Amino acid sequence: MSSKPWLAHYDKGVPQTIEYPKAPISHFLEEAARKYPDHACTIFKGAVISYREMNEKTNQMAAALVEMGIKKGDRVGIFMPNTPQFVIAYFGILKAGGVVVAINPTYPVDEILIPVNDANIEVMFTLSRYYGKMKEVRTRSKLKKIIVTNIKETLPPITRLLFTLVKEKKEGDRVDSLDNGDLWMKDLLAKHVNSPKPNIDIAPEDTALFQYSGGTTGVPKGAVAMHKNIVANTLQIKSWMPALEPGKEVVLMGIPLFHVYGMVAGMNFAMANGASMVIVPNARDLKDVLDNISKYKTTIFPGVPLLYNGINNHPDVKAGKYDLSSIKACISGSAALMRETKDQFEKLTGGKVFEGYGLSEAPTATHCNPLEGENKTGSVGMPLPDVEVKLISLDDGETELAQGEIGEVVIHGPQVMKGYHNMPTETANSLRQLKDGKTWLFTGDIARMDEDGYFYIVDRKKELIKPGGFQVWPREVEEAISAHPKVLEVGVGGIPDPQRGETVKAWIVVKPGETLTEAELKAFCKEHLAPYKVPTHYEFRSELPKTTVGKILRRELVRQHKETSN
Repeated sequence: MSSKPWLAHYDKGVPQTIEYPKAPISHFLEEAARKYPDHACTIFKGAVISYREMNEKTNQMAAALVEMGIKKGDRVGIFMPNTPQFVIAYFGILKAGGVVVAINPTYPVDEILIPVNDANIEVMFTLSRYYGKMKEVRTRSKLKKIIVTNIKETLPPITRLLFTLVKEKKEGDRVDSLDNGDLWMKDLLAKHVNSPKPNIDIAPEDTALFQYSGGTTGVPKGAVAMHKNIVANTLQIKSWMPALEPGKEVVLMGIPLFHVYGMVAGMNFAMANGASMVIVPNARDLKDVLDNISKYKTTIFPGVPLLYNGINNHPDVKAGKYDLSSIKACISGSAALMRETKDQFEKLTGGKVFEGYGLSEAPTATHCNPLEGENKTGSVGMPLPDVEVKLISLDDGETELAQGEIGEVVIHGPQVMKGYHNMPTETANSLRQLKDGKTWLFTGDIARMDEDGYFYIVDRKKELIKPGGFQVWPREVEEAISAHPKVLEVGVGGIPDPQRGETVKAWIVVKPGETLTEAELKAFCKEHLAPYKVPTHYEFRSELPKTTVGKILRRELVRQHKETSN
């Protein structure tokens, strides 16, 4: 498999290999500020921050952090949704030599404490509406200082006034005073308005990011990424779309910035192109998403299938009330992209939706379907430039398999992480040296490769269902069920069964206004699946549990089933 058959199928203009600058991540912001100083970096509810201003604000933030005692390698937390303040905090931390730990702002206190304690976070950026929660975190951790910003600080003047009058108190954003030692972000920026960027030598091998995997998958692990990992992946993603026009694109920033997908394939990718980011704090608010696309003529829209599906089925979109024709390219990640979702969205917009694959341990993308070339149904595409991929035997964890065989995906590339923080055993399990002398990332994902070098994720190693000794991959059953015209979403998992050891269960959300019976769905499954793959249990629901990036939590469904069955 070492012949890399995929290289022959790259789009015209996509390089086979890239030369990476020996520079930190802030290089992308600084270059954009030099080339496109007056171009909008962020657009938030109509308020614009130019690239020049963003570069200056992040220098000011970095100077404030250094004065506060942040040293190279110190971990600093960000606890906020997509806002311009997130961008200021992120690059401020990196320019100060710090390490970013971005935490999901929907987390309860117990879940916030895991990364705070593991990474030894002493300084945290947050929105005023979460200040009370952060103060509680402080009582149970080493957190010392909280840097607070009110969401209205980056709103346009008239919106800011209306927000102050109508929403501020109601939404919990009103904080009249801070505890001793805590600071307002706006005061820090004002104090350092003339401060230059701190003179700190940041090498490509220095740590930039701790990305914690969700607690729903067991104990969260902090994947440690170096500056060079993120610089490499940003440029790999950029190189995949050679037709984009530097300084002219508009990226819809709806996927969360606290997740590596939004951080790298959204924010850093936008900066590497000198593109404007239209910031949407909550992508579940489809009206806001649609208003922003049509108002700012967004051209690039990284997202998740759930989001594209929601737009496809939105009544105002169906009624033709929105013009979505500005969209050129959408990388879809985090969950399987069903063919129907892709086709419908492309018909609506005239743009291309192409599925990719990646993980926090290689932040963020390793594979992608081509923008111009063939997108094969069910495939996550081909490895990006400079990414080597093998499929390894599930039996011995060493033998490389031939094309067409099913094995574990292992990856070698410039974006692969350094390891997991404080977890030597997990690091040794994930990063292993093979006979070729190279270190490979064992992903836990099972796949096959076709003759053209396109990869097909069969499933997660841990989620294989074994009814009566057979092997059933949940994704295959989900794809069959989602082809039913009345099905909006589906999750499939293995549940205990006294006869077969384990059996297949499907959890289904039906499209609005439709009705579907278990008998109808079972008959449909029997037409499309081998008998042992047909679910024996069906549960209809109004919604399914998901991660913040829209991935259906199969394990949570199985856990809930077991809980109610006991």
